[in-house]
Amino acid sequence: MRADHRRGRSRRNAIMAVAALLAGGGGLVAVNYAANASDVTATAPTTRSAQTISCPDVKGKLPAIPQQAQAEVDRNLQLLDRQTAEANQRLVDTRGQGGPNFVQNAILGPLTDKRKATIDRIAIAIGRTAAKPTGLDALAACNLGLDAPGTQTSGGAANQNPGGAQGAGGNTGQQGNGSDAAGQSNDGPTAADFVDITKVAPNVPKVRRQAGASTGAFTSRCGVNKQGQHNSDNDIVAPGVSNGAHHVHDYVGNRKVDFTSTNESLSAQGTSCTNGDQSAYYWPVLRDITRQGPDANALGGGAEGNKGAILVPRTVTITYQGSPTGKVVAMPRFLRIITGDAKAFTNGTKNANAHWSCTGFENRVQLTDKYPICPSGSKVVRSFAFQSCWDGRNTDSADHRSHVAFADTGGKCASGFKAIPQLTMRLTYKTPAAPNFAVDGFQGQQHNAITDHNDFINVMTDQLMKQAVSCINSGRRCG
Repeated sequence: MRADHRRGRSRRNAIMAVAALLAGGGGLVAVNYAANASDVTATAPTTRSAQTISCPDVKGKLPAIPQQAQAEVDRNLQLLDRQTAEANQRLVDTRGQGGPNFVQNAILGPLTDKRKATIDRIAIAIGRTAAKPTGLDALAACNLGLDAPGTQTSGGAANQNPGGAQGAGGNTGQQGNGSDAAGQSNDGPTAADFVDITKVAPNVPKVRRQAGASTGAFTSRCGVNKQGQHNSDNDIVAPGVSNGAHHVHDYVGNRKVDFTSTNESLSAQGTSCTNGDQSAYYWPVLRDITRQGPDANALGGGAEGNKGAILVPRTVTITYQGSPTGKVVAMPRFLRIITGDAKAFTNGTKNANAHWSCTGFENRVQLTDKYPICPSGSKVVRSFAFQSCWDGRNTDSADHRSHVAFADTGGKCASGFKAIPQLTMRLTYKTPAAPNFAVDGFQGQQHNAITDHNDFINVMTDQLMKQAVSCINSGRRCG
């Protein structure tokens, strides 16, 4: 009984130690995980050999940080510290649980994923006003080592900044909005998630066309969803599941797309497109968060953190473009494509494909993880360029990505893939002043701009698709 009491007291002390660390907003980022719980104390390092999570230093590997990016970089460095501290606490809490791979699968693996997403945001922040640092991904992985007796390890970048951007309670300077460093979902976004578009450098590189390029374009005019076709379903990712998206989608094109949709039902529906294109085009709604929406208490809406009045786009432009390296082939009917990642804030930038700008400023670097602040008379722009290479066989895949791919930087598809018409979309909005608008998303994603995404199901008839391909390959503009 006495030994059990000591173990319980030591475990409580360890928890209190990490709680104190988390409240401090920085500093020490790892605690010892002893082979026996009685080796862990709140007041001093262990005097026995103990395991601890050790992570590569990120701060020391960064290039010179532009002044404009300093605050954001500091917040994310502090978040790295907290992620490591929380992983160490999980070591304490789960002592003796799981099999031989438990620590790697349940603690180190998820920690690496979180660190990679955070490191990505650091690189993006620097890259907006200076050369984007490369090779930082190598710093994401942490390991479980053996400390020397009487020592403690500081993993990650110990960016101590008490009283700085991150205050007590671990809210990373976001004043109760967004997602706190412990991963708790609040609302977001905050002023730090917005950038003045006039301060973004002009730089939109274009792929050089080669001889034989398909230079035409085919446009579908499908309206702006004034009729309010909305739901929180996702027929691609979660067919048959009501509220499978957990956020609300705008729809144009096919008149009825929901969790009950099938190829047969989609082909039987009417369309908002003037050329008879029955395809389903849908994306998360943008909201004015200063006003209450009709779904304030509904699933997909306010009940899941998506609050505000839904904004109707001023324009929606849907265009299919060609390949800079050759001709395109027809898309198969019922091809499904998702572009972007609704969870890119935590997943990292691998599948992110968000692009934000302002009318009159689209020759500037497209914002990915920030919303634009547009000058008077300019509208917010969301643009999407879908994957333009197809494996030639499948209309979908288990991960909803593998059957399609992006062309390389020269515009060429990888071996085994064929160039198809590239779907591009451009949406414009009149929004309230920053930071009072946000894109719908999953809880825990802070409504961050980088989570923007778009979904597409090709329901064009074979005849209409053939017409589109002919226009594109012959250099004409049709639609």
